Amino acid sequence: MSKTTRPPKASEFELHADEIVDAAVEIFQEGGLDAVSMRSVSTRLGVSPVPLYSRVGNRDALVDAIADRLLEDLAPPSNDDETWNDYALRWTRELRARLGEARDSRLIVWHGREAYVEASRPLIKAMRRDGFASDAAVQACRLLTWATVGFGAVESGVEPPSRRRPRARPGGDPGGVDQADTDALFDLYIRYLIEGIGRDIAPVPPPTRKSKRA
Repeated sequence: MSKTTRPPKASEFELHADEIVDAAVEIFQEGGLDAVSMRSVSTRLGVSPVPLYSRVGNRDALVDAIADRLLEDLAPPSNDDETWNDYALRWTRELRARLGEARDSRLIVWHGREAYVEASRPLIKAMRRDGFASDAAVQACRLLTWATVGFGAVESGVEPPSRRRPRARPGGDPGGVDQADTDALFDLYIRYLIEGIGRDIAPVPPPTRKSKRA
């Protein structure tokens, strides 16, 4: 038995869906998404592939479960004294960081993942509190989510420059970008989007709150 294979269970009926997802996440982190299959997971667990299909479904369902596990509890806690644009910047930074852990764009680009829906709730609440109509808040949150997910998908394939050329602007080197450039480009990208949302939607903050620039 290899060191990565768990001892076989006395009965395959003891196998739980969470255990299957745990094993699949381990394999993904070790070898990437292409290493994840029903057979590789069943081997890791010391069972036949048959119970995996009854517990989690097919491989597509297993990939969805990996994504949901890696992206669960995405949203950072919000503060009641924090304006929506401050929270939105913090929210997108946290989302980007978690997408970096998932790494593979095939796990992150599907905008309908339940993890994104759940993560959007506190951001929408912050927007509603600062005067957004419900549909405007959902629209703005969707724009921020798609922008961050798209940035993360592109970022996963970025190569650093072979040699560094001095540039006044982050990301201005045609030869590539380093991590500092990427971080600066992301913040600039999101700030432009937040400012555009603020202009187009024009929420009216309650009189007792002072809006700060993100």
